Amino acid sequence: MGGLYWDACVLIYRLQQVEPWNRRIASALAAIPEPKLMVTELGRMECRVKPLRDGDQATLAKYDKFFAAPTLGWVPYSRPVFDLAADLRASHALKTPDALHLAAAIIGGCGELWTNDRRLEQAAEGRLRVVSVDELP
Repeated sequence: MGGLYWDACVLIYRLQQVEPWNRRIASALAAIPEPKLMVTELGRMECRVKPLRDGDQATLAKYDKFFAAPTLGWVPYSRPVFDLAADLRASHALKTPDALHLAAAIIGGCGELWTNDRRLEQAAEGRLRVVSVDELP
């Protein structure tokens, strides 16, 4: 399997230990040998908004520590990512952030995209596996 891309909602569920998703994500992640987690600056930004708004320095520090991990893979936002995101928006009526997450996962060679947005499965058109964390055991 290629990299494992987590949408911002999955990052938030996991890092803030939001149940029942945190338990489901942890269980599914434990079943994958040597997972390579992939993220983007968009995911990092989306995670940081609420702690910044709330002045929650502890949560902000938790996110900053996570995103500084040397084992984390980063998909850069390149012209091909933006071009694919535009195609996805046009053909599937996705919002810009959703289209960017999906495009980054595809261009980044990820085998799976974990999200809570079931609309992304149809938009992925079989280019990667979209996993809804709502459906994890």
